[in-house]
Amino acid sequence: MSTRILLVEDEQSLLETIKLNLELEGYKVQSASDGKKALKAFKQERFDLIILDVMLPEMDGFTVCEAIRLDNQQVPILFLTAKHSSADRINGLKIGGDDYLTKPFNLEELLLRVQILLKRSNITVENKQSLNNFNFDDFAINFTEMTVLTPEGKTINLTKKENALLKLLIERKNEVVSREHILETVWGYDIYPSTRTIDNFIVSFRKYFESDPSNPKHFHSVRGVGYKFIE
Repeated sequence: MSTRILLVEDEQSLLETIKLNLELEGYKVQSASDGKKALKAFKQERFDLIILDVMLPEMDGFTVCEAIRLDNQQVPILFLTAKHSSADRINGLKIGGDDYLTKPFNLEELLLRVQILLKRSNITVENKQSLNNFNFDDFAINFTEMTVLTPEGKTINLTKKENALLKLLIERKNEVVSREHILETVWGYDIYPSTRTIDNFIVSFRKYFESDPSNPKHFHSVRGVGYKFIE
């Protein structure tokens, strides 16, 4: 089976150049020109690697990466960017990128990095899967299985959206995550729900995890801004 690559780049001439060179190497390439199209393609197809521009229309590459990581920890992500600062590189790697290539770049270097990432991903899948578990207050969350094991030994089955929102809040623990970021990352290209819908998810989390849901210790609403998880 051919290795499938999702290429996300809004500069048409560069997209065509990269796509052609990848195909000449034997890869099967699907392209997208903005962040929302990329996320839609990712949710509909299976890819072995994603090449992702940072500065994209509709949804930037960092947000796309974060949304992908809520569903999939394994697929390698290579960022392409015109941003040169170390802070941008660190941010890209921190939210789940595997490599970072600054424009302009040498095509031969890009192809070599793709080859290395694909080889590395075949070796490290088992290690990456361990990131899909999180324990606190004697609760054991398994994001792969979308389940929570309570201290009493009962199993709570999470919906897909509950699982994604919970994972996002936990990965950003002690930070306020804005409503806008939650809508983009968890709901992606779907029709946005009302903010009341997000509130209802937080109410559910309090029922699942808080000893006193009316006085939450872990899941906090920050009025007019967003939500925060504190371990």
